[in-house]
Amino acid sequence: MTKYLGIHETLELLEVMTFKSVTLTKATAMGLLVKDLRLKEILTDEVEASTAHINRMKELLTKKEENRA
Repeated sequence: MTKYLGIHETLELLEVMTFKSVTLTKATAMGLLVKDLRLKEILTDEVEASTAHINRMKELLTKKEENRA
């Protein structure tokens, strides 16, 4: 059985994706400016996590998933 996202789910996912894109942009920009190594490491981790989250959300928006129930 093919599973589709509802309109409200799609809109909510797009809203979260927009927020994650903003945090990714900010973390990337701030990572270039900071001098503290620990803070730079935290920002690098955030960039990697945000990128992975955005890619997963793109998958959910563009692909149909098979229901494995």
